[in-house]
Amino acid sequence: MKLRTKLLTTFFIIVILPVALLYVCFLALGNFQIRALKSDYDITGVGDLYAGTSVQVFNSLTMSIQQEMYSVAVNEPDQFEDAEYQEDLNERLSAKYSYLVVRKGDDIIYNGNSTQDIGELKAELPGYRDEGEESENHSGSVFSSDSNRLIKQQDLTFSDGSRGSAFIVTSVGELIPQIRRLFGDVTLAIMILLIVVAALLAMWVYRAILRPLGELKKATKEIKEGNLDYELKVREKDEFGQLCLDFEEMRQRLKDNAEEKLQYDRESKELISNISHDLKTPITAIKGYVEGIMDGVASSPEKLDKYIRTIYNKANDMDKLIDELTFYSKIDTNKIPYTFAKININEYFEDCVEELGLELEAKNIDLGFFDYTEEPVTIIADAEQLKRVINNIISNSVKYLDKKRGIINIRLKDDGDFVQIEIEDNGKGIAAKDLPNIFDRFYRTDSSRNSSQGGSGIGLSIVRKIVEDHGGRIWATSKEYTGTVMHIVLRKYQEAIHE
Repeated sequence: MKLRTKLLTTFFIIVILPVALLYVCFLALGNFQIRALKSDYDITGVGDLYAGTSVQVFNSLTMSIQQEMYSVAVNEPDQFEDAEYQEDLNERLSAKYSYLVVRKGDDIIYNGNSTQDIGELKAELPGYRDEGEESENHSGSVFSSDSNRLIKQQDLTFSDGSRGSAFIVTSVGELIPQIRRLFGDVTLAIMILLIVVAALLAMWVYRAILRPLGELKKATKEIKEGNLDYELKVREKDEFGQLCLDFEEMRQRLKDNAEEKLQYDRESKELISNISHDLKTPITAIKGYVEGIMDGVASSPEKLDKYIRTIYNKANDMDKLIDELTFYSKIDTNKIPYTFAKININEYFEDCVEELGLELEAKNIDLGFFDYTEEPVTIIADAEQLKRVINNIISNSVKYLDKKRGIINIRLKDDGDFVQIEIEDNGKGIAAKDLPNIFDRFYRTDSSRNSSQGGSGIGLSIVRKIVEDHGGRIWATSKEYTGTVMHIVLRKYQEAIHE
């Protein structure tokens, strides 16, 4: 069955079924109410309800409480002076369209209707009944035609000898006369309302369902055909609008995932290509030198020692590359092992320069260290990972030094709550267009694509990740054919001040 047919069927069900049910319910409810009124208030004949005999109905309505008041007046008259009992009794009477008034002597000591004027109330209440006047229990009822109220009186004598009265005051003309018009008016109003609402509801549902379904169908077809750029316009703010929003979010995620996968595939291919080249170069060299030793080319001890040292250096290069790749995999899974501790950065860099100085000197590179801090600076850092940062930056500088005499300078500068580290070289520099991208993984500038340079292309991305995990930041400034400066800013450690 088509949705349009279902909507038409729903329309007729919405109109016919509720009307029929309402008719049956009103018939049943009317008969039930009539029987209930007859039973509860001892009214004979339906005509009594429509003749306006409200006094009889409300007199019966409060009969049980009136009997209770008589019992209390005889046995515990002082209860009518108790505020808690007064409130409880008045609350029960209010459910029966009545309220309580207690009189002691000539004073009203309790009035359950705060809107009633005390003076008018005193004038309207009947006086005390004499012995044997109306009945032996000193009670009676008065109907005031002026105020249309039924007043039921129960006289009593308090323990201190004072005379008093408890009154049940009931507003008679508010409810029962409306029964005459109840069934006809309400039934007609509800039937008209149901028809109008059902028609509007059917029109609204038609527009609210079919239009978004058509757009969803078209969007689904586009995605099925691989068009992840098709944007679904959301107009409604109902459940279908939310469904369209969820669908659009799903499409965007699918698109992002597809783009990430393509990027990841490109990076993986580039990484494999880089690794293949970087591993092949030292392996070829090692293989050549080993074959030279096996063939007896290294005939002298000096030549043999040179071959072995070269093999050792190439093996070290491979070990560093494998270590870099292992660390890269930890970056991808956010599982870098950090051991943070307080470090005196002045002493730390002095040790680093001393350790790296001899190695760089052998490569005809001068390593300088300049400490411009006025006092020792302490930071919170992982010494091993911070050393990886320095080694990666210096290795990168060494790789692209193009001067006969290379120069690398490390400077420490005080920057308020921070310490700034600068590592400067006199290499070939970086073009301005490449500078913003050098910390992206696998990014290589035009000047670094020479196969003789090697490198996996992830060294500086590792550097940035470590620095940012230390709460710092890193950037570079460079001038082509002059050199590059790497700037690292880290926060100083400050002892907490306890007052």
